[in-house]
Amino acid sequence: MSIENVTVTAGQAAHRAGISRKALRVYLERGLLAETERTPAGYRRLYTESDVAVLTFIRQARTLGLHLDDIADILAIHRGGAAPCATVNNLIDTRITEIDTAIADLSALRTSLTRAREAALPLCQNSGSGADKQASVCAIVEHTDTA
Repeated sequence: MSIENVTVTAGQAAHRAGISRKALRVYLERGLLAETERTPAGYRRLYTESDVAVLTFIRQARTLGLHLDDIADILAIHRGGAAPCATVNNLIDTRITEIDTAIADLSALRTSLTRAREAALPLCQNSGSGADKQASVCAIVEHTDTA
């Protein structure tokens, strides 16, 4: 019996690939994994070592932040007989740009929050005084410059 003919259950395949059974079901629903065999009784899907290797690849690609649609494209290129490395490099470049944008956005938000807190400190120290009573809910938020 060749290694390709050895099959395992969904739980075993998920465990070997380091994913949850729920993730395995999602990957099946998204078409990332080819349809699998069932037992003669038709109860459970059986997975080959090749299936486990694909599941492991998907887990590793997700660890790099690649989206499931991107992974589907990579697998399609591979299944078509071509090397997907150029596509993977482009996808990684795109993810790096997305991360850089997110970092810049978060940095700007952090700056805004710090300024709001510093500007509101006198308002908070006068809590209960006329300045705070002029606020309908909270002077910190209401006196923050959102520009």
